[in-house]
Amino acid sequence: MTTTASTPAAPVRDPELPGLLLRTERDVLLPLLRATPESAFALRTACPGWTVRHVLAHCAAALTRVVEGRLEKGVFSPESNERDIDERAELPLPALLDELERGMTEAGPVIAAAGGKLDGVALGEWVHAGDVREAWGLDGAYAGRGLAYALGLLEGVAYRKEMPQIVADVESQGWGGPRPIGLPSSDGRPVGRYRGDGPTLIRLYANRPLVGTRYELHGVQEGDLHLFDRPPKLDG
Repeated sequence: MTTTASTPAAPVRDPELPGLLLRTERDVLLPLLRATPESAFALRTACPGWTVRHVLAHCAAALTRVVEGRLEKGVFSPESNERDIDERAELPLPALLDELERGMTEAGPVIAAAGGKLDGVALGEWVHAGDVREAWGLDGAYAGRGLAYALGLLEGVAYRKEMPQIVADVESQGWGGPRPIGLPSSDGRPVGRYRGDGPTLIRLYANRPLVGTRYELHGVQEGDLHLFDRPPKLDG
């Protein structure tokens, strides 16, 4: 994508942000996972067809691929994700959690060096941690210590994936007033507007359940903002 006079420059990228988000979540999530009975990992999540264990297997596999540079064509497609999960079906849970922890520790520098192409992986991992909390009925799904970092990543990922632009007035610490997310329409479509809290904004972009939330959205439809329905751009 080439920036022209009519296309605003991309948000300033902090290359350390993905690793910071992953390590912050690692320090909170892994102790929770290791202290939870194995039976709880069979509970269903907001991801169709996936249990908690499936979600964690996908997360571990995705980070391992990043660390090992195994990002061939078709990676992170539904078919690729299912193969990665199937490959870990017989792995003991402690070993799966060890793989996840290693990935959350080691993937940051690789993502930092990728120039933005892999930032969505870090954001997706954090969203999946929220999926686990949601499945277990815990407070703080799509919130917590990493929220400010996740919102910062969201700006760049939404721009890179050419999502419709909205101005987000987010009721979250550190947001700093209304800020644009996404790319302005080339056909003059009005910019959308969002007002609400940070976790709900994450739910909108991640296509997660919105039951019980309160927000305002004008100028765009919820479905316009489904970020992870679009494959990552790994080739430029």
